[in-house]
Amino acid sequence: MSEPISIDIKGILGILPHRYPFLLVDRVVALVPGESIQAYKNLTFNEPFFQGHFPGVPVMPGVLIIEAMAQTGVILVAHSFPEFQEHPGDQIYLFAGIEKARFRAPVRPGDKLVLECTNLTHKMKLWKMDAKAYVDGTLVAEARLSASALPKESF
Repeated sequence: MSEPISIDIKGILGILPHRYPFLLVDRVVALVPGESIQAYKNLTFNEPFFQGHFPGVPVMPGVLIIEAMAQTGVILVAHSFPEFQEHPGDQIYLFAGIEKARFRAPVRPGDKLVLECTNLTHKMKLWKMDAKAYVDGTLVAEARLSASALPKESF
């Protein structure tokens, strides 16, 4: 097993095409290529979605928790396969599926959303992984995610 690596925001921006307000990963704290990743998103009241979801009772939308887990998974994929490490900007990663999504607890302003992806499998240009999100050690969401990659020039 290799030593886990960490990735700061500059490295994340080099992998993900997302930008404000849709970049939902602040830092990778532990990545073992081909195996697992742990990252986080710090949430403040200034997040644009809190203003309307819901006024007076701000809660992070479940679909954005799934998106944060998926962005974390893309970083794992990008660091796990040599063909993408050689030309990181040449691919666009897309959601291919969400299975068994469950939301266990609300995520609120001030929370640190810890994101984990494990059990990475790969077949042709399709990846699957188990994703979980935690706040203060409590499981708040989980899903089995699928992603695919396409050449950027095909868009």
